[in-house]
Amino acid sequence: MQKGSFVGNIAQDLGLEAKALSERGVRVVSRGRMQYFALDLKNGHLYMNERVDREETCGHIAKCVLNVEILVENPVKLYRSEVEIQDINDNSPTFPENESVLEIMEYTAPGTRFPLEKAHDSDVGLNSLQKYVCSENDYFILNVKTGDDGVKYPELILQKYLDREQQAVHNLILTATDGGNPIKSGSTVIRIQVLDGNDNVPEFTQSVYKVNVKENVPVGSVVLRVKATDKDEGTNAQIRYSFLKILEKFNRNFKVDSETGDITVMEKLDFEEMAFYELDIQARDEGGLSAHSKVLIQVVDINNHVPEITVNSVFTPVAEDSQIGAVIAIFNVQDRDSGDNEGINEMLLSYLSIHWESGAVHALRALDYEQVREIRFAVEARDGGSPPLRSSASVTLLVLDQNDNRPEILYPAAPRDGSTGVELAPRSAEPGYLVTKVVAVDADAGQNAWLSYQLLKAILKLHVQSSCQLSRLGHFVLSRWT
Repeated sequence: MQKGSFVGNIAQDLGLEAKALSERGVRVVSRGRMQYFALDLKNGHLYMNERVDREETCGHIAKCVLNVEILVENPVKLYRSEVEIQDINDNSPTFPENESVLEIMEYTAPGTRFPLEKAHDSDVGLNSLQKYVCSENDYFILNVKTGDDGVKYPELILQKYLDREQQAVHNLILTATDGGNPIKSGSTVIRIQVLDGNDNVPEFTQSVYKVNVKENVPVGSVVLRVKATDKDEGTNAQIRYSFLKILEKFNRNFKVDSETGDITVMEKLDFEEMAFYELDIQARDEGGLSAHSKVLIQVVDINNHVPEITVNSVFTPVAEDSQIGAVIAIFNVQDRDSGDNEGINEMLLSYLSIHWESGAVHALRALDYEQVREIRFAVEARDGGSPPLRSSASVTLLVLDQNDNRPEILYPAAPRDGSTGVELAPRSAEPGYLVTKVVAVDADAGQNAWLSYQLLKAILKLHVQSSCQLSRLGHFVLSRWT
């Protein structure tokens, strides 16, 4: 009500005539700082001297009453009066903040409750806050509890597992409304940030890395960089690389940078001592999940050895009537290099022989495709004339592969103590989740090295049982939880 508005007729209530008000010294006694009411001595009307704010004066008290004392001086008498201040819907529900942030871990179990900041409405009764409404979403529902004090408390209930990799932020709008006429409302934005849980295993870009390295590569050279990625974020996505169960002699030759994945040569390589290295490498995130890959390093021979000639037997003296073709000395030529760098005698004599008269070439021992795939040699034919005439030809012998090697499972490797290897899967895993990856190689070539996988036996020893399927690529994937 505006200043000067009529409140009540004091003269009528007290049974006094208006002209007697001045004679008897009737006046309003104020005890507070604010003089909300005043008395008109001409007509005995009580009127508004100041505007009253019910919320400021009485707060949330349902019935707001101001005490007014009327003093009559002649004769002296004090009257007590009450003026009730009635509420109007002049306040909208408001939230403490226009936007609030709620952080939730992505593997939080459905059914978890998250209390929200309640709205405030200074009005009372129907004019005060009556209900909350939340924008629709797939993950949360709104629940409102009423306390013993009658105050309504909103909370969110998680309906299903969050997945940060699918959606990292959810924006909800919470609206509070009162019951006034017209209805007033207030809103706030609830920004839900999904915190990363370590639910993704690192993955190498390749299951097997292959590289050829010349044996004269300088020490300190980077020969290969392996790379693994993790779909998580923060520390759960920080990957460190290391060799897994590497032989001590290999550990001296190579080093892997734990942060970059660079594989560096630490000692001079020697093709003649070790022509092939097979290394297991691990990528492990800060949450303890790891992936494994294979690194195959083929050392390439260079021509760094001089052929050595060894004379085994010399027949001296040589008679002047010695026949053409008579053996006068036996010697051997050796070269520690291989391939084109190797000496047309040591390899040929160890693998093949040729009949001097028929020209038939015979194998002296079984050929192994995995060791020698090709032998090149020259053949010379010479007649018995004087002087003898000669002709030569180059021969290439190709060794064909046989399926004489069994596949070898590289990962997961069987523990040395005889126990069964363990792979961990989070409880939040859904069907189709990659549990682990089987890596196997076959030393044969072509179709003989093509691999397929099948699951022979599964033993479940978990309180929460699961079923897995094995794909043709060697991937174990979760098919169902029971």
